[in-house]
Amino acid sequence: MSNKEKPVENYDYIVVGAGSSGCVVANRLSENPSHRVLLLEAGGKDQNPWIHIPVGYFKTMHNPSTDWCYRTEPDPGISGRSLQWPRGKVLGGSSSLNGLLYVRGQPQDYDHWMKLGNHGWSYEDVLPYFKVSEDQQHGESRFHGTGGPQKVSDLRLRRPIAEKFIAAAVECGIPYNPDCNGEIQEGVGYFQQTAYKGFRWSTAKGFLRPAMKRANLKLRTRAHVLRLQFTGKRASGIQYQHRGEIHTAQAKSEIVLCAGSINSPQLLQCSGIGDPALLNSVGIEPVHSLIGVGQNLQDHLQIRLVYKTVDRTLNDELNHPLKMLGVGLQYLLTRTGPMTLAASQVYIFTRSVPDLDRPDIQFHMQPLSADKPGEGVHPFSAFTSSVCQLRPWSRGEVRIKSKDPLEYPEIHPKYLSDVRDCRVAVNAIKCTRRIASTPSLASSLDEEFIPGPQYQTDEEILHAAREFSQTIYHPVGTCKMGNDPLAVVDHELKVHGIDGLRVADASIMPTITSGNTNAPCIMIGEKAASMILNS
Repeated sequence: MSNKEKPVENYDYIVVGAGSSGCVVANRLSENPSHRVLLLEAGGKDQNPWIHIPVGYFKTMHNPSTDWCYRTEPDPGISGRSLQWPRGKVLGGSSSLNGLLYVRGQPQDYDHWMKLGNHGWSYEDVLPYFKVSEDQQHGESRFHGTGGPQKVSDLRLRRPIAEKFIAAAVECGIPYNPDCNGEIQEGVGYFQQTAYKGFRWSTAKGFLRPAMKRANLKLRTRAHVLRLQFTGKRASGIQYQHRGEIHTAQAKSEIVLCAGSINSPQLLQCSGIGDPALLNSVGIEPVHSLIGVGQNLQDHLQIRLVYKTVDRTLNDELNHPLKMLGVGLQYLLTRTGPMTLAASQVYIFTRSVPDLDRPDIQFHMQPLSADKPGEGVHPFSAFTSSVCQLRPWSRGEVRIKSKDPLEYPEIHPKYLSDVRDCRVAVNAIKCTRRIASTPSLASSLDEEFIPGPQYQTDEEILHAAREFSQTIYHPVGTCKMGNDPLAVVDHELKVHGIDGLRVADASIMPTITSGNTNAPCIMIGEKAASMILNS
C-alpha cells in the first residue's frame, strides 16, 4: 500500500513524546475509556537492562540506542567548547537516562511564574500535582504524597567521605536539611531519588506501563513525528515516520507536544510556527508567527571540582577487580551498594553571597571522580563536588538548520554570556574551597586536582569555570509560558494563536527551576492533563 493510500488514523488526543511529561499526560488522558489516545515515541522500548539499574546512566548516556546524542554549537562562554547534550530517546525519555535525583525546586520559582502572569502556577497551585504523582518512602505529609505512580525513595548508599562533606558544610554555617523537597530547600543533606527497591523508577515504569493495559491507548515506538498539520489556525493532525513509511493521524480534540526542550521547538519550527525570518531562510512557509519558539533556552552549568583524598573513596572499589565483583554481588543479593548510585549523593543548596534572599547555587557531591560519565573513574582516591548557578541570567536558543525534520537543530546555550552569571560562578568556586578548607574535611584531602590551586584571582577562577564546566542536562524554556512577545504558550499551555495544540514539557518553563528538572516535568505533565480534562 502506498503512502497516499494509507488510511488516516483518528484519535481524540495525540501525545508526542513518551518522556518525563508525555508518559504522565498519556496515562491521565487515557484513564477515561472513551478517550482514544495515541502516544508516539521516536525511540525504542526501555528493554536495555542498564536503564533499570540506577548506575546504568553511565552506559545509556551517549549511547545512540537510548540517547538523541545532541551536541551544542561551539560556545564562546565556555572557551569555545562543544558539549554533549544527552536527551532520552527511549520510553521514559530522559527519566530513563537521568541521574535519578528528585528535586522540585523552590516555592519562589513557581510564585515567580505566577507573577509573570501565569495564573494557576503558584507554588500552592502546583503542590497538589507534585503530591498526586508521588509515592514517597517516608509517607504522606503537607509536602508529600503516597500511592502515586512515581516512587521516591532514599539513597541506598552511604560513604564516609560524604559524611565528612556534610559535616564540612555544616561547619561553614549551612544547616543540615533532611528533605530539600519539604518546607525549605536550603541546606545540606542526602538526595532523594526516583527509584524503588534498588531499581530506577522512570515515568515509563510508573505511568506508562500500567496505562498500556488500556485498550484506548495506542503506543508506537520508533515513530518520528515530522510535522503538524493544520486546518486554518487549528492543529488537526500530524505526519510521522514509522518503519520507513509515512503515516497520518488526526486529533479530534487536541495534540500535546511533550517532546522536550529541543524537539518541541524544532517540531513547531518545521511545521511553520516560529520566527518568520528563520522559517523563510530555510524554505518553510510560515503558518503562524511566534518569534519566541526556540528562544529563552536555559540550562544549569556545573563547575566540577575534584579533590584527591587520603581517605579511600568509591574510586578504589571501582578500580579493583575483586572489589568490583563484590559490588556486583552486593547489588545482585541485596539491591544496595554502588550500583544503586544516583548521579550524586549529597546536595547543598546555599547562597553564593550572604545577602541573597534565597539559595542561588546547588552542589552535587559524588564519592568518586571521573573525566566523563562512562569513561571510568580516576586511578586514585578522590571525590567530586560540582556546583551550579540555580537561576542563570544567560539565555540561548534552538534553531532549525533546514526544513528536514530529521536533521538536528543548532543548539546555542550561550553559557556565561551574562556578567551576573560570571560573578556567581567565581563565588561558587570560592564557596567550594571554603567547604574543603574546614577541619571536618581538610584532614581527608590530598590536593585540589581540578581545576587546581593555580587558579586564584577572580579572573583566573572565571577562566577555570569556563574550562572545567559541563551541562547537568537541564535544558528548559524554549517554548516559554507567558504573555510577553517571546511567549509561545499561555497559562493553560495552549500555543498562542493556534487551536487544538498544547506544549507540556520542560520547554514551557519561563524561568528554570532551582534544581534538577525531572520532578517539575512530571508535575507539568500532571497539571497539563488536568487542564485538558477540565477544558
